[in-house]
This record gives sequence, C-alpha cells and structure tokens, in this order.
Amino acid sequence: MPMRTPIPWSEVLLNTASTSKSSEVPPVEAPTSEQQSLPPRYMHDTYSEIILPFASSPELFERYTNALGGLRTGMLMEHLDSLAGSISYKHMLGPGVETLGRIQERGFYIVTASVDRLDVLGPLMPVRDIRLSGIVIYTGKSSMEVAVKMEAIGASGVEDTLLLGRFSMVCRDARTHKARLVNPLVRCSPEEAALYSMGENAKARRQTLALRSLSRVPPSSAEAADLHAMYLQYGQDADPLSRHERVWMGDTQLEKTMLMFPQERNVHQKVFGGYLMRLAYELGFSNASLLTRSHVTFMSLDSISFAKPVPIGSILRLTSQILHTTPGAVHVGVEANVMDVRTGHEETTNDFRFTWCPDDGAAVPRRVVPKTYQEAMLWLEGKRALEMGDQIRGKRNSE
Repeated sequence: MPMRTPIPWSEVLLNTASTSKSSEVPPVEAPTSEQQSLPPRYMHDTYSEIILPFASSPELFERYTNALGGLRTGMLMEHLDSLAGSISYKHMLGPGVETLGRIQERGFYIVTASVDRLDVLGPLMPVRDIRLSGIVIYTGKSSMEVAVKMEAIGASGVEDTLLLGRFSMVCRDARTHKARLVNPLVRCSPEEAALYSMGENAKARRQTLALRSLSRVPPSSAEAADLHAMYLQYGQDADPLSRHERVWMGDTQLEKTMLMFPQERNVHQKVFGGYLMRLAYELGFSNASLLTRSHVTFMSLDSISFAKPVPIGSILRLTSQILHTTPGAVHVGVEANVMDVRTGHEETTNDFRFTWCPDDGAAVPRRVVPKTYQEAMLWLEGKRALEMGDQIRGKRNSE
C-alpha cells in the first residue's frame, strides 16, 4: 500500500483551486454508529514486510550504495517510515484491502506523530538481502504504536537483527482534521500480549519524558553538577589543552536550504516524512563526520517530532548542530523550518536527534561546549539521549 500518491500533481492543483473557489463550508457530520463501534483488528493481521534483495540484485544495490560500498541508511529509514504508514492504514482498513484509494473517500488519514527510537543492533556490512517488517503493537483512542525491524538474510537463510524501532502514528478526520477513533487491537497469544504491553509502556514513557522536558522543568542537581564539571574542564581559557579540544556548540552549525517539489509528496499532498528523515540523516552524518574528522557509524535515531506538515512548494531550511559528545559518541540535532518568503518568518516543522560513533572504535577527538543557557539545556538533552541509548544497547547485548 504505497505512501506516495498516485494522483497527478496537476489534478491536485485543480482540486485545490475548485475547493478554494467554493464559499460554502460543508457541514461536519456526526459520527455514525459504525464509527462509534469500530470492528476490532487482530494484531497478526497487521504484520507486513518488504524484501530488498541487495545481495542478489546488483541493479537494486547500485541505487542504494554509498561511497564506501555499503548501504545508504537514510534511504532505508525512508522505507521504514513508509512501511509504518502502510501498516497503520492496513490496521484501519482491514487485512483484505490492498489499495488505499483517495483520502477524501476513505474519510480519514494517518500521519507520523513521532519516532520513538531506531536503534542499530548489528552492522549493515557485509551487504546482504534485507527484510523490513513491522506490526501494530498498541492502539489508543486515535493513535497507534508500530514496531519495525530490519533484518539481514544470509545466503544460508540465517537472519540477523540489524535495527529495531517504534513509530507513533495518529489518525485524523479527512474533513475536520481532528482526532479520529482507530480500531481496537485484539491480542491472541502471550507474545502478542507482551508486544501490546511494550507499546503501552512506550507511550507512557513518552508522556513521562515530556513532563521531565527541560523546556518545562529545571535540570536535576546531578545534571547541574555534570554541566558545571564540563564548564570547569572545557569552558575556561586558562588551560591551552582544553582550548585545543573544545568546540563551541554554536560553531558546529551546518545548514541546507531546499525547495520542496511535488515529486516528494505523500498521499496527503504534503512532503513525505520519510524523505525529510533522509535529508536530516544525511546532514547530521556530514556534521558528525566534520567534528570527528573521520567516517562515522550510525548508532541510533533517538527521537523525531513531527510538529507540522511541510507544504509542497515551500522553502525548507535544515539546521544541524552537535549537541553532545563523549569519547565514544556524537549526538546531533537537526531542526527543519519552513520559511515564508514574503515575511521571512520561519516555523519549525520537525526536530530530529541522531547518534553516531567514529569508525573502528576511535575516540571522538573534540568536545562540544555550550555557551548560552539554551545551549546548555540542549547539551543536557543530548546527554540524556546518549544515556538512554547505552541502556538499550547494554540490555540487548546482555540478552
């Protein structure tokens, strides 16, 4: 079920013009009894997978290869976002429906609200066939948690898990754009019950983290002590060695400004979220490489927030900044802003957070140091994200 629209852009423009000329606003219909009592869906019916035969198809591999002969991780992320959207529509429409059709006819649409995490658990090299799979593991009133997995399939059929992650999807009414109820989820086995509990816990954890956000509450005493210790070691100019190892956070910014074309639109006639993920990943990768002065290896996508859709034809500014460094990792933030050419006003649409590490276990040669209070809060947010990633990878390695 493709997340890229099959409708020609000329037809979209024509429909938009016809809608704008109409002065009458159609009345909002009350929810029907069918909407109020949606049929439940079985969890196993939402499972979907895609096979990318890189090892057996040189032509396909050529489209995804990077400069070092590996796979472009950003393009695989783009597929994972599309897969999560397809699975969400499959849950809403039922397992027997194979085409999405027109959004207005369906009466609803689904958008990515956030990406909880995408954690790398194994190397992409050597290049093998890749399976991308996913399943709805939890539903709220108008939201769904979709778990995704990336696996490598060896020549002998042995499968290695390369990446695990979760997408949070929300359903909206196509006419009012308000929250719309989603079908409840039925669990039929202890394994499915465990997955449901995992999704429920993930949603509760996001709510807890939101309450602990440094935009709402001050840092803890331990975090304040860590920040002061970093200042004493790297924030002063008395020690020439610290000046050599230090990079001010504000000096790490990289920008990319682009015009958004209709070829990258989704079924809602906005810029496809997976495409934005790829752009942000590649800019963040470049920034991490410049800081470390080496090639870097992707460790995790720590979070993505989708605040607003990016319109087709808009000018998008992507700004990347190094937020935190440790001897073994670089945490990068990428902010996406839509620019109004008439007023110069910018509006944030997305916030991406990634983590990379230098290749071959080399140490990060420099430390990023904040200058302002706002940068200090970003530094602490990066520290929290790196600590969370270490916990997840440590737990996985102990299993």
